[in-house]
Amino acid sequence: MPNTRSAKKRMRQAARGRARNRPQRAALRTAVKKARGAATAEEATQAVKAAETELDRAARKGLIHRNTAARLKSRLAKAARKS
Repeated sequence: MPNTRSAKKRMRQAARGRARNRPQRAALRTAVKKARGAATAEEATQAVKAAETELDRAARKGLIHRNTAARLKSRLAKAARKS
């Protein structure tokens, strides 16, 4: 447990941040999984578009790095083209 006032405050802030980030990260992961597991080409296109939106939002909010978002978007688009 933290001893100083500032450490206690940081612990409270970190807990609020975790609570805010968890559902966003879960939605992001779900969207990426759906895009990777799409069966038809049309389904894949829609799933990739939704995943790209989630990735952009996560990068904008600082949940993931913008280069990570760009790399994942590129890989998803490449996989969708192949299928």
